[in-house]
Amino acid sequence: MSLRTGEVARMAGVSVETLRFYERQGILAEPPRRASGYREYPPETVDLVRFVKRAQEVGFSLREVRELLALRPVPARAPEPVRRLVQSKIADIDQKVRDLDAMRRALNDLLCACEENARPASCPIIEALSGRAAVDGQKGPSDRRCDSSM
Repeated sequence: MSLRTGEVARMAGVSVETLRFYERQGILAEPPRRASGYREYPPETVDLVRFVKRAQEVGFSLREVRELLALRPVPARAPEPVRRLVQSKIADIDQKVRDLDAMRRALNDLLCACEENARPASCPIIEALSGRAAVDGQKGPSDRRCDSSM
């Protein structure tokens, strides 16, 4: 039994364009075509596309998804390459969280500076973003909270 593009897309919960994109990226092999020109996907394509989407949902890039797909046939007794890839992804996420925390602190510091500004003619946020004032945010968690309802 073979499936047409629209059937695979519907069953996998993606668009037809997503399937074509995966083909162009080498995630999916280009399937044979019927005499009518329609693509004929094997039924296991649906599971493959779902695997790709789930991997993307937890943060894996398409390059990393290709690595995971290459590791799928590895026997269960040798999961170390998959574990290393997941550990690396967790480390990447942890770094992004630290970076986002620093950005949040910097923005909070700017907001507080704006609220504390005694000179309404100048805006500390604009001054800092223009390079005329410091934007810190790199120190530890900021204890001061400013009203962000401005």
